[in-house]
Amino acid sequence: MRTTVEITEPQHRALSALAQQRGVRGFSSIVQEALDAYLASVAPDEVDALLSLEGTFTDADADLATQAIREMRETWRAS
Repeated sequence: MRTTVEITEPQHRALSALAQQRGVRGFSSIVQEALDAYLASVAPDEVDALLSLEGTFTDADADLATQAIREMRETWRAS
């Protein structure tokens, strides 16, 4: 399944370097691997709680949340 995810420039550089190191084109497989590892670390009840929220945001709420997340990401430090 295709989706669009916004990442920072440092994340893009790191993914590109890792893909080159592994000898793969693009970094979809690396992102899939990272998502699998993350989802395996999350408790099933947390996943169920998140999935139960699907469709509860209005478009306006979703836009506000998206903007808030973007603003927070601007203050994150790349490690």
